[in-house]
Amino acid sequence: MQLILIRHGETIWNKEKRVQGTSDIELSTVGIEQARLLALSLKDHPIRAIHTSPLKRALQTAEIINEFHRKELHVDQDLMEMDYGDFEGVSFKNLIACEKDFVDKWLTNPASVKMPNGESLTQLQERAWRSLKRIVNKNDNALVVTHNFSIATIICRIKNISLTEFLSACPGNASKTIVSFQKDGIFIEAFNDRSHLPEDISPKINALF
Repeated sequence: MQLILIRHGETIWNKEKRVQGTSDIELSTVGIEQARLLALSLKDHPIRAIHTSPLKRALQTAEIINEFHRKELHVDQDLMEMDYGDFEGVSFKNLIACEKDFVDKWLTNPASVKMPNGESLTQLQERAWRSLKRIVNKNDNALVVTHNFSIATIICRIKNISLTEFLSACPGNASKTIVSFQKDGIFIEAFNDRSHLPEDISPKINALF
């Protein structure tokens, strides 16, 4: 079976470089266009089920993709983005200025820290992987619409690498990562594929928060 992991399209907070975890922000105009182009690239793919985070940006992305597939959308709380606690909504610029020690530790060893009044990467990985196992147990080709860090922790688990290295597994907005589950193992067929997006709406990946 095959899973397609989708990161939602761009939001205003992505563009403004704000910490965006469980905050429920909608897609921007650019994000909607990204999702439309992503949907077109997937319109002929044999998708049997669609699972999505309940957050608006993921749900909107899933709905746009689903225009070509007409499947029931399975909403899963465990697919939500990391809870950044006190940092929700803070601009990266202000975070770096006011929380330099925390940011330095995060960039050096992200697996060792927990967001104040929020989650750690370990907690996120546990619930994201819990969701993935439920989806895989259904044994159907499925599309999973979720978030940056959620996908990154899943990729770390599949590749059997430490969460300390998770920044290398962060995908861009409106990207697709294709994972194949076979008898002899789990294989990543494509990672962070954004070939469907023109450069002017395909911003660089942000892996800070």
